Amino acid sequence: MASPLVPAHFTTASNHIPQVRAVAPTPSPGKPPAITISGECRKRSRRWSSCIRVCAASSSSSSSSKDSSSLSQVILDRHHGSTWSGLLHSGLERLENAIAAILIVSQISFPMPFIDWNPWFISPANAVLYSPDTKVPRTGELALRRAIPANANMKAIQESLEDISYLLRIPQRKPYGSMEGDVKKALKIAMEEKEAIMGNVPGELKEKGSMLYASLLDGKGSLQNLLESIKEKDPDKVSVGLASSLDTIAELELLQAPGLSFLLPEQYLRYPRLTGRGVVEFTIERGDSSTFFPTDGGEPKSIATIQVVIDGYSAPLTAGNFAKLVTDGAYDGVRLKCVNQAVLSDNEIEKYGYTVPLEVMPSGQFEPLYKSTLSIQDGELPVLPLSVYGAVAMAHNVDSDEYSSPSQFFFYLYDKRNAGLGGLSFDEGQFSVFGYTTAGREVLSQIKTGDFIRSAKLVQGRDRFVLPDES
Repeated sequence: MASPLVPAHFTTASNHIPQVRAVAPTPSPGKPPAITISGECRKRSRRWSSCIRVCAASSSSSSSSKDSSSLSQVILDRHHGSTWSGLLHSGLERLENAIAAILIVSQISFPMPFIDWNPWFISPANAVLYSPDTKVPRTGELALRRAIPANANMKAIQESLEDISYLLRIPQRKPYGSMEGDVKKALKIAMEEKEAIMGNVPGELKEKGSMLYASLLDGKGSLQNLLESIKEKDPDKVSVGLASSLDTIAELELLQAPGLSFLLPEQYLRYPRLTGRGVVEFTIERGDSSTFFPTDGGEPKSIATIQVVIDGYSAPLTAGNFAKLVTDGAYDGVRLKCVNQAVLSDNEIEKYGYTVPLEVMPSGQFEPLYKSTLSIQDGELPVLPLSVYGAVAMAHNVDSDEYSSPSQFFFYLYDKRNAGLGGLSFDEGQFSVFGYTTAGREVLSQIKTGDFIRSAKLVQGRDRFVLPDES
């Protein structure tokens, strides 16, 4: 029986691509028809249905051959008797023929309404009608790095280097000149804005910040070394150096963000919260005495370890509630259930947890939205996207989709084959995503229903974990 806390498509192997049918109304004279394309994506347990609807008005335009003929006649009259008139007339005929051919091709490619236009000639469309114009992060590390509320200069450096990641994907001839320009831009910002960058580091962390800053400029895995690798045109060296530089940037950005960059709404101040980052380590044990197979070699074992970074910068209430459950031992011994594209904790612990509202931080905003999903079709994207393999999110509350479950969470096994155009999950923006699997991702696909969490521990982030004053 499907759990009421997760979408029905988590429990069925049904096709994820909606069947979309084109319906065209009969056009009124002189007015282009509106084409409405809609389709039911999937049936869900509660509010798990959505329709993709696109209304587009065709723009019609017509060209008058009479106007062209008049223009031709005027030109010919002016040159009547000229030895060039014959050539000019011939040239204009060719131009008119070319224009007519273009109009015919345009009509075939982009049909325009005519008086006797028949809407039944439109063929059915089977597609997902959404393709966002954005670079959605495809790894948990990238998503987490982008979510750090750091100094604007550091973000500019980060964006310049992340651009190299996309340039490295270009096959054959790599644009090393563009890569070099990105690194030089990052170096220029780092050197000219040192005071502003270091000014955001708290006093007690200045020494560590200075060491990271020096390492970023001219240390191991520094921007200078990255620049040399680019000049050597060695993509492998560039990739390694880039990863090292981005790691240093993330460390420095974390020093700049000692707490939340926004104030929580007053009604949520009594909730547990995480004011930064934490790391939870799960020990997963087989339920049938079989083994996990490590991808990096080694002996198969019946126990595997998974590490999850939970992010309080973007989801302080959700991550805080989860941290409390972990420290209370609420997940020790909990069984796991494999459903379509997810590994779900097979529990609903009434005595633990808070009724946390749905919490989603929209990209470009400074604070989360509560009790509200995002409209992906309108271009709204979350800072912590679900469309990443190993994303960790809370299931929906059994009573209302405006709230997350007090305790039931899932690992999302993103699969681009079951995503819409643009690579986004059909459920993007509908859940409170609060972290990502950063170690042991290969274990997720091996988990079977009946395996269980032997233990879950908060190994980092206790200093960012705030419990409410229950007095």
